[in-house]
Amino acid sequence: MNDILLRPGQVLPSEWSSIYRGAGVRLDPACLPVVERSAAAVAAIVAKGAPVYGINTGFGKLARERIDAGDLEKLQQNLVLSHAAGVGEPLPVETTRLMMALKLASLAQGASGVRPTSLAMLEALLARGLTPVIPSQGSVGASGDLAPLAHLATAMIGIGEIFVADARVPAATALANAGLTPLEFGPKEGLALLNGTQFSTAVALAALVETENLFRSALVTGALSTDAAKGSDTPFDPRIHLLRRHVGQIETANALRALMAGSAIRASHLVGDERVQDPYCLRCQPQVMGAVLDLLRQAALTLATEANAVTDNPVIFPDDGAALSGGNFHAEPVAFAADMIALAICEIGSIAERRLAMLIDPALSGLPAFLTPKPGLNSGFMIPQVTAAALVSENKQRAFPASIDSIPTSANQEDHVSMAAHGARRLLPMVENAVAVIGIELLAAAQGCDFHAPLASSPALERVRATVRKDVPHLDNDRYFYPDLQQAIAMVRSGTIAASAAVPLPAIFS
Repeated sequence: MNDILLRPGQVLPSEWSSIYRGAGVRLDPACLPVVERSAAAVAAIVAKGAPVYGINTGFGKLARERIDAGDLEKLQQNLVLSHAAGVGEPLPVETTRLMMALKLASLAQGASGVRPTSLAMLEALLARGLTPVIPSQGSVGASGDLAPLAHLATAMIGIGEIFVADARVPAATALANAGLTPLEFGPKEGLALLNGTQFSTAVALAALVETENLFRSALVTGALSTDAAKGSDTPFDPRIHLLRRHVGQIETANALRALMAGSAIRASHLVGDERVQDPYCLRCQPQVMGAVLDLLRQAALTLATEANAVTDNPVIFPDDGAALSGGNFHAEPVAFAADMIALAICEIGSIAERRLAMLIDPALSGLPAFLTPKPGLNSGFMIPQVTAAALVSENKQRAFPASIDSIPTSANQEDHVSMAAHGARRLLPMVENAVAVIGIELLAAAQGCDFHAPLASSPALERVRATVRKDVPHLDNDRYFYPDLQQAIAMVRSGTIAASAAVPLPAIFS
């Protein structure tokens, strides 16, 4: 995988996705002159002595407290140490690396007043595979993701812990072993690292990358379930969707039609089928999944904008030396995007579970009860469907909007917050739940198609079935189900199922 050249303010969504997937990061050196001018502007502010928030004052409710010139470096160190108060399990390394790249790109725009040495440290940590241990809980998504970003900053001054490969190593030791000298923050630098939405944005972006694969896999299993139930592809006719005009709906119908093209199972009941219409879980897939696609793309647009933003406070304008206090750290856009993603994930799993429930019900599918050739003696897919139902309900509970909550902090100075961090943090577990639902549907749909032999599905779906059957045989009699489920879930999570269909599927990231 090629390194990504970070061009501050111009990084593409696909490049953020590549960084999350493990690509290396190099900062475009063309940004350094404006960074140097920004640092010089902070030095000029210090020399003048006039009060500027966070440079020579306290923080939050303590902003009225003036700090002596001799204590400005100590002020920044104290800020970082006092704010490193996160709790909970560490953020995954992949997500932390993305957060670091986001912070690097933000600071490199020359509006934060940091020196090139701070950028060099971030770049070196990424290049050497040194990933600070970031507790995942503690941000309310306003005044910046303070606690998580403080843990990043402490690692840069040799305090806290750093992941080196799979080991948690004291930060000072990890830096020394890598030939790096801990930083000493100058005026504004600690605050610049703490202020910002990079934690919330990274976690939401990571979930969106995983959701793209979930969405595509669900299209494949939806088409396979349609064939397993001898459903109709008429609802995917493009003329229907052109009338409604929603882009996501049109693209989804095109994908479902391509997935089922050439199916002998479909051809077998094209004429003379007494059923007039299929259940909504089959017939309305373009409408539901198309709306999901449109929603995810809107969330992607918001997060792409945020990823290229400066979310510091105060912001420095080198051309005239101004330091303006504002609220770019407030993560309301990210909170809304995270809520949108949560709704989409929830609906992907919800309609998939309804397809699964239909397949195991002989009154609806025409297939053997619970997809077993000997119902009664065998329970077949009875309990996997219960598991899917449990996961869907769990996601429904998690999908409640986080952005409508707020709680005052910092003695009511910071009296309205976004809860973006919490809204983003629930997303990856929701994706995992939905991936498991799709994995269960994958096995059930493949099993359903088995009963139509010697009729085959479409070439695309037969490639999918062949992929499944390499690792999971047909279920003749009940067996220990857990390994089968784990195999199917792994196929979905890895993107194998979407790739094995080998037909164009809609994308969220361009």
